[in-house]
Amino acid sequence: MIVVTAPTGDIGHQVVRHLLTAGAEIRLIARDPSRLPDDVRNRADIVAGSHGDAAVVNQAFKGADTVFWLAPPDPKAPSVTAAYVDFTRPAAAAMKAHGVSRVVSITALGRGSPLAANAGYVTGSLEMDDLIAGAGVALRAVANASFMDNIARQADAIRDQGLFFMPISGELKLPSVATRDIAAVAARLVLDTGWTGREEVPLLGPEDISFNDMAEIMSQVLGKAVRYRQISLEAYKARFMQFGMSDAMAQGMTDMARAKDLGLDLTVARTAQNATPTTFRQWCEDTLKPAVHGRP
Repeated sequence: MIVVTAPTGDIGHQVVRHLLTAGAEIRLIARDPSRLPDDVRNRADIVAGSHGDAAVVNQAFKGADTVFWLAPPDPKAPSVTAAYVDFTRPAAAAMKAHGVSRVVSITALGRGSPLAANAGYVTGSLEMDDLIAGAGVALRAVANASFMDNIARQADAIRDQGLFFMPISGELKLPSVATRDIAAVAARLVLDTGWTGREEVPLLGPEDISFNDMAEIMSQVLGKAVRYRQISLEAYKARFMQFGMSDAMAQGMTDMARAKDLGLDLTVARTAQNATPTTFRQWCEDTLKPAVHGRP
């Protein structure tokens, strides 16, 4: 039995599709099972509730061999540690109690870098992995560069103003990865019963690309001028707080951006094994263009 957390999220719903295509027996932990497509509900065992709840994970992990673990976004959490580590504590205890063999987690690049000590969400996700590994499970931590898909959250600004914003230098070339590729790798690892021990699986996308490069590609794909504008870290944090994020979580986003601007995501060299296939141009064609133009 495979347990999938966050099955309606950007990555989780794609993992579910891969697993169902492979004919796997799956159990889903969902806060709101009604958000699952009918065909998924009909083919999976469903446990309703939060995977941060001890009773829920103890029910879900009974008889489970493998868990796909993703800490959900919690914009109002009192701290990054609470959002990642404290949220995961009940699950880590349940993994140990029920003899879960393998866990595939979604995490971030940066382990081993001094920048990771004060990198907000990155710091929290790496501490979360340490907690999971301490439960005695075999762990594959899928360590990702920044998601291309996060840029789609600025689709309105791109459409209406021809602008997108970050507090990172426009000239700095960094890796970025599409969630479709993350889900494909995670599902492959979940289905593979042959691995043991603890390893990170970095995913870097096919190329390093700057935000200025991205703007040029967006302009070509969208058929309109798009520019990148670097904003201050203070303005970046203020935007999140305007959207209702807690001070601590807004600061966590800001600390992560600061660390990335200093090169946190450049600590792993790209290889044939960690380069994923979706280019930024292809992602723009498939995902950003429909989001900007309002087409499904």
